[in-house]
Amino acid sequence: MRQRPSPTVKSRPSAEAQQQLFAYALVLPVVLLLVGLVGYPLFYAVYVSFTNMVVGGGGDWIGLANYRYLAGSPVFTSAIWNTVVLVVVSDVFKLAIGLGLALLVNERIPARGLFRSLLMLPWAMPAFVAFLTWRVLYQPIGGGINLVLTSTGLYPGIVDWLGQRSTAMPAVIVASVWRGFPFWFVSILAGLQSIPAELYDAARVDGANAWQRFRAVTWPGIRRIVIITTLLSSIWTANSFESVWLLTQGGPSDATMVFPVLAYFGMQTQRIGEAAAVSVAMLPALLILVFMTTSLMQGDGNEQD
Repeated sequence: MRQRPSPTVKSRPSAEAQQQLFAYALVLPVVLLLVGLVGYPLFYAVYVSFTNMVVGGGGDWIGLANYRYLAGSPVFTSAIWNTVVLVVVSDVFKLAIGLGLALLVNERIPARGLFRSLLMLPWAMPAFVAFLTWRVLYQPIGGGINLVLTSTGLYPGIVDWLGQRSTAMPAVIVASVWRGFPFWFVSILAGLQSIPAELYDAARVDGANAWQRFRAVTWPGIRRIVIITTLLSSIWTANSFESVWLLTQGGPSDATMVFPVLAYFGMQTQRIGEAAAVSVAMLPALLILVFMTTSLMQGDGNEQD
């Protein structure tokens, strides 16, 4: 008697494989959304930077002509220098102010909650309103800063803070620091409150003074937070448009010209190719900062796990 062959049984995916397929199905819409909203505009901007495209018309492929033009443009050189100065100097002052205020508020002082809320007001205020307010304060005639200087006798003359090269960039930096230091303050304060009090008690028992406690306990506890905050603040400051545009529009004589404003001027002159080249030229530095920030954040997550 011939034995019938046993029917083939189709193997079903394991439970783990089914969970992975379900997870991929959930993530797929988000990936498609990111590709559509981020990936496509990014690669299209890179493509446009190699063309002579203008508003309302097409463009021909011109290769590196836009980048060669920018490399020989003194305005582009000024934009590089001014962007670096704005980012570095602003971050230094934001760190100093944010760290000092965080150390103060971390102590038990009267009305600490109210003081903390007041310090967050510059960051909570819309950027448009904040920088327009600073523009009014910087006015040479009737501006609040000149009124204070003349009424107190500190400086009897009239200073055109935004109209001369020697004071335009410092004025923009002061306004940017005022607008951005609360982010540093709240980030560092969160790091300070996560440091166990037992470490400070042990340092006091060992005879460490205030500076030694800061160097041995406080700084190691907030160092990674300070680095991440620095990288995030650098990205935001380098991409900040309203801080310069509402105060000086890049002037006087390109003294405050930065990358976002230069790209906007390219759009105003309807030369989309050149404007895209300005943005793409800035992209490598921003990608490095983003990569470093993401790596540090991921490192924090792995350490906590």
